[in-house]
Amino acid sequence: MGYSIKTIAQKSGLSQYTLRYYEREGVLPVVARDVNGNRCFDDEDLELISLICCLKDTGMAIADIKQFIALSKEGVSALPDQRRLLQEHKVHIDEKIKFFQSFAQKVDHKIAYFASLENEAKAARS
Repeated sequence: MGYSIKTIAQKSGLSQYTLRYYEREGVLPVVARDVNGNRCFDDEDLELISLICCLKDTGMAIADIKQFIALSKEGVSALPDQRRLLQEHKVHIDEKIKFFQSFAQKVDHKIAYFASLENEAKAARS
């Protein structure tokens, strides 16, 4: 038994429209159909959708995700290329993390500053 597109949309957080778009664009490989022609997703499809969401949410371009998925269909010979794509993307993720960590430090500094002002104000009232 498979999952309907509605169920997969709910489980993945993607809209049915986005799932159809990903399939149409080749980001999501062709999904099996039931006897009525309705898409019939399985657990492997759900896992792949989860990976696609992860890559997209971390900034990988749809074209690169599509290339990664296409490589996965080529089998073992494409493993080095898949690994290279993910390694390059991981560098991108690490750069984003460093970028946001610098902002987090600034925010932490301001939180500490306001806490010290509050403590000074409390001490002055005492």
